Amino acid sequence: MSNFRILLASVSAIVLFLYGLEGFSHEIQRAGGATLNRWLERLTESRWRSVLLGAVATAIVQSSSAVTSLTVALVDAGTISFRSSLGVVLGANVGTTSTAWLVSFKMTSLGPFFIVFGTLLSALPTRFKMLGKVAFYFGFIFFSLDIVSFTLKPLAQNPVFTEVLSRSSTSLTGLIAGVLITAIVQSSSITTGLCILLVQQNLMAATAAIPIVIGANIGTTATALVASIKMQQAARRVAVANLCFNTFGVLLFMPFMTTFSAKVVAFARDPGMAVAWAQLIFNLVMVLTVLLMLRLFHRRLDSIDAHASQAAASAA
Repeated sequence: MSNFRILLASVSAIVLFLYGLEGFSHEIQRAGGATLNRWLERLTESRWRSVLLGAVATAIVQSSSAVTSLTVALVDAGTISFRSSLGVVLGANVGTTSTAWLVSFKMTSLGPFFIVFGTLLSALPTRFKMLGKVAFYFGFIFFSLDIVSFTLKPLAQNPVFTEVLSRSSTSLTGLIAGVLITAIVQSSSITTGLCILLVQQNLMAATAAIPIVIGANIGTTATALVASIKMQQAARRVAVANLCFNTFGVLLFMPFMTTFSAKVVAFARDPGMAVAWAQLIFNLVMVLTVLLMLRLFHRRLDSIDAHASQAAASAA
């Protein structure tokens, strides 16, 4: 197979994955959107419960961008407060690691089963039809990842591809690549899933994939930032806080990235699971650190808002 055909097949499979992810998130929100909203309203009084809610909701929806954007919209509508929303967006970072674990356990082979099961369930009336669509798109996500895995196999013998990977294997370039790729595709799940597949195909070292996956945590904040542009100040603050949290976590890990990656790989032994472990450890450490420093973040954001208001008043 020519390099062009390999590239075209890989990009097509990635597009299918993105389509499946968007479809699954949409159907989940259709099936339980009102319930999710009520949970967000009731369970965000405690910051710890907010984190748990954000994690569970994201693990179900399979998209931190969707949960974060929904939280921004609820703040804009006045349904939940700015302070209550911070725990939800933090929890979303933990919940999004579920995709990495599903891929690392090689559960992508279950995709066709869920596609067939979902199609049969969709033939039934009322509520079952909606659940069938959810199951179909869930299977579609992993079926498309299986296609990605298959199309990537020939790259193992491609000298150009291996040369590019070797030149971008440093921690800093990996972090930057993770930020940019995720900001473009608007999904850290895509970046993480692809990295784990590359590692499983021996096309990328786990130590090279880990910085990319961690950098993806910054890139995934782009969706909420864009969504909040035309919203009220409180909603924009949620999106900015999400960016600050993830950037803080990356900066916290950056000086130790090489050592951290090597230690996780040695601990996990399986390279694919090492990437999933690294993403989970990073997000847990980041969330716990931010929760302990939440008052400081509140003051800092309030200070930024005050300066912005003064600047706007001066300009007027």
